[in-house]
Amino acid sequence: MATNRKRVLIVDDSAVVRQTISEIVSAHPQLEVMATANDPFQAAERLKREWPDVIVLDVEMPRMDGITFLRRLMAQKPVPVVICSTLVGEGSKTYLAALEAGAVDLIEKPNISTRKFLEESSIRLQDAVLGAAHARVTRRESVAPPTKHSADVMLAPAGHRAMAQTTNKVVAIGASTGGTEALRVVLQSLPHNAPPIVIVQHMPEAFTKGFAKRLDELCQITVKEAVSGDSVLPGQALIAPGAKHMMLIRSGANYRVEVKDGPLVNRHRPSVDVLFRSVARVAGSNAVGVIMTGMGDDGARGLREMRDVGARTVGQNEATCVVYGMPAEAMKAGGVEQEVDLNMIGRLVQRLGQQEGERPQRV
Repeated sequence: MATNRKRVLIVDDSAVVRQTISEIVSAHPQLEVMATANDPFQAAERLKREWPDVIVLDVEMPRMDGITFLRRLMAQKPVPVVICSTLVGEGSKTYLAALEAGAVDLIEKPNISTRKFLEESSIRLQDAVLGAAHARVTRRESVAPPTKHSADVMLAPAGHRAMAQTTNKVVAIGASTGGTEALRVVLQSLPHNAPPIVIVQHMPEAFTKGFAKRLDELCQITVKEAVSGDSVLPGQALIAPGAKHMMLIRSGANYRVEVKDGPLVNRHRPSVDVLFRSVARVAGSNAVGVIMTGMGDDGARGLREMRDVGARTVGQNEATCVVYGMPAEAMKAGGVEQEVDLNMIGRLVQRLGQQEGERPQRV
């Protein structure tokens, strides 16, 4: 019934965009449009009368930009917010700042150039809004980059960047709603000699490169958007590019990634299941699988396949998930060996990803 639907407030200065998003949201049986507003001031007036379950928010608007409005919302009365905007070039930093300020998810405006693009944009928008509606949000402050004033400013320490040799261990991580912040926590906790990592974070095409660059600035390890043929190396994390599937492949004794087009899998491209299955096939018991916060069940089957071939598998626990969907489904499918707090995942990944005969790091 309509009363059970999640209520959505849409804030965008374009009447055409407001109408398009309204039609897409209203088409989902679990969502309804509470109201629309052409800027944050109009939205604020509406919020005095009623409160939505989710706000879909543009960034570039007259009178007040969306990020300023987002910060004020999160400081006063946190509400799940999905940033919906067109990304151009270096502007990605602005939108990543929005995620750090408290946005639950970030999507591109629906693409109406072709029927296929509109259909996929609609799926992505509906999933993002529904995921946000189930998210737990709290007051938060933006994460400032750490000061790295040490010898690093002059010379990278041995092994700080990707090392020349490969390894027979590999860590695969999958995440969705809430994953941008969760991945930052995990990757920032890893030392420069962390095991090789491959990641699928559900994210639009235009955002993954900027996201990877931002993480690279914050972390001791190297973080980059994956390109087909990239070697999977210690001290490095490869993030699947948006709108492309990523698979682990073997080249002789070494691991590489293959990035390719394909249909949506579990409503996503990249898909966690695609990555996890490839890791199960190629790395087997030499792999570690991690499923983190997110809406839906992408990754549940693939993590079970990894566990079935002897890989170690980890799920983020409910208490620290923004949305306890993907880890819950993976647990139900029997894919999760152990659930742990978000702040423990990095340490566990480092331990499980060590090579045979390696000495544990001194703390």
